[in-house]
Amino acid sequence: MKNKKPLILISNDDGYQAKGINSLIKMVRELGDVLVCAPDGPRSGMACAFSAATPLTLTLRHKEQGLEVWSCNGTPVDCVKMALAELCKDRRPDLVLGGINHGDNGTVNTHYSGTMGVVMEGCMKYIPSVAYSLCDFRADADFEPLTPYVKQFTQQVLRHGLPRGVCLNINFPVLTSQLSTYKGVKVCRMAFGSWGNEVSKCHHPRGYDYWWMVGQYTNDEPEAEDTDNWAVTHGYVSITPTRMDVTAYEAMDAVSQLLTNVT
Repeated sequence: MKNKKPLILISNDDGYQAKGINSLIKMVRELGDVLVCAPDGPRSGMACAFSAATPLTLTLRHKEQGLEVWSCNGTPVDCVKMALAELCKDRRPDLVLGGINHGDNGTVNTHYSGTMGVVMEGCMKYIPSVAYSLCDFRADADFEPLTPYVKQFTQQVLRHGLPRGVCLNINFPVLTSQLSTYKGVKVCRMAFGSWGNEVSKCHHPRGYDYWWMVGQYTNDEPEAEDTDNWAVTHGYVSITPTRMDVTAYEAMDAVSQLLTNVT
């Protein structure tokens, strides 16, 4: 990786062997040198977690001209931190990509997603960062229809960058016999939604109870046509600009008034 091509750092939360990340590598190989540092196994739901009390390891899995693939025993954020600290000492990435995730990362899932953790970490390092997700949890999901979109989106961000403190959360619906092609691309806000029935209790034959985290998602504003959930459920690719600054500026005056008499 000694030429002057852009350097693209890729990670995910499904593990370095997942079909989604390997599809993404193929899609962007021609756009620059690619460095992969991804978990050694599934790490879904890790969000921005990092390992504060667990020693981390790096393993080189594959190397060829313009491509290196490393795995790490930590979280998706650990992978980005390790790549930047140990694998990019002499060359800062021009772009961080997360995914392609097996499953939807829109609406409130943004806050749980390890894929989003990847790009949030890149964004916090002031590197343009984009997360790609396909609303299909199957291990053998078909990522091929995403190729022209991923290439174009990636090219545009490499060429023009992103505003400081902003990353992109891009979600693709699943193509079916009823939806043979995407209807278009929509820049959307995150939908308000909620998860219910999140815990399933079971009883072990050895006499103790245990629980699975499951859940059912509900879009709490299904008629709002400017949201990511509406877009993907109606056949559109959704792009949600996501910012690191979570300050609720519109509420600052109200909170100030609320606390006027607090001493």
